[in-house]
Amino acid sequence: MSESDAIITLTSDFGYQDYYVSAMKAVILGISPNARLIDITHAVPPQDIMAGAWTLRNTAFLYPEKTIHLAVIDPGVGTNRKPVIVKLNNHFFVGPDNGLFSLLCETGNAEAFEIRDQKFMRDTISSTFHGRDIFAPCAAYLANGVSPESFGPKIENLFTYRWAEPISDKEGIQGWIIHIDVYGNLITNIPATLLKGRHNGLKIYAGTSIMNSIVQTYGEAEPGDAITYPGSSGMLEIAVNMGNAAELLNITKGAPVSIVFKK
Repeated sequence: MSESDAIITLTSDFGYQDYYVSAMKAVILGISPNARLIDITHAVPPQDIMAGAWTLRNTAFLYPEKTIHLAVIDPGVGTNRKPVIVKLNNHFFVGPDNGLFSLLCETGNAEAFEIRDQKFMRDTISSTFHGRDIFAPCAAYLANGVSPESFGPKIENLFTYRWAEPISDKEGIQGWIIHIDVYGNLITNIPATLLKGRHNGLKIYAGTSIMNSIVQTYGEAEPGDAITYPGSSGMLEIAVNMGNAAELLNITKGAPVSIVFKK
């Protein structure tokens, strides 16, 4: 991929009703007019850094190598958190050093650079819109072929969030809901591989529901029934066939999920 057709993805919690996303795109195209801009999503829940991290983990590496990922979920904008560029698996990530790239960095050896050189920023920098004034121009300069090392010094340690790990023993597994998607499906922190060969002979407790098996498709249940299945992310998920599990089971992010193995 040449610089002239570089892909820049955009992920944020800005929503679709205001001008913020359009402003970032305008800045990018003013510097790199041939960049190909692709929206991953701008519907990350406001200030939810880990939801943004989850989104990036499940999408970024599906794009071609050398893709530039501009990600702005930045409740600490204007504070002393660092603006950074992260190079990982031959992809580039631009955004705040606030844990947003935590889950990605578990997948390989990342190199990170603090953005300091002001020639790669807009002349006037708002204290509340670094997406437009710092991150967007830096993504554009990367698209034009500027190396990550040019923006500032290397950082040895990025700020890191980690998911809580599920607790597993011979009696069962204790996990938690880490994400709720637009359909109300509940994604747990339990890797489906932990239950390999145990699709029956267990009880799964989540909210007001008790499930007795793990299925592979929604169609294995009647409409309105709660089901547990291996999700596309590799984690165990809970859904209601033709319904919203979060609402019907009265479950929020962080709620416990208990799996008990029958003796």
